[in-house]
Amino acid sequence: MGRKSYMFTNKSHSDRGKMSAALGLISTVSMCLVIYISYRQDGGLNPKLGAAAFFALLFSLGGEVLGIMSRLEKDKFYLFPNLGIILNTIVIVLAGFLLYLGVSGI
Repeated sequence: MGRKSYMFTNKSHSDRGKMSAALGLISTVSMCLVIYISYRQDGGLNPKLGAAAFFALLFSLGGEVLGIMSRLEKDKFYLFPNLGIILNTIVIVLAGFLLYLGVSGI
């Protein structure tokens, strides 16, 4: 017979953490699509792509705040807040890198 293990805990997943991870996923996919579509257009300037990247950056900033707030909660699981913080940070750094490339003219 296999040993059964039970985990008794009052911990739960934070709703803010789930929202942070969802916003991080949405903004990461959006930013990847913006980069892919811009690459397919040979770097052509499209205002719609710029607006999509801007909204992805706004989503990631909001998700970053939600992730930090949910990470500070006590007696919660931290999978979703950590995932949200990581995804949102990647998008913020990527948006900053894209702005740097645009300003420097590379």
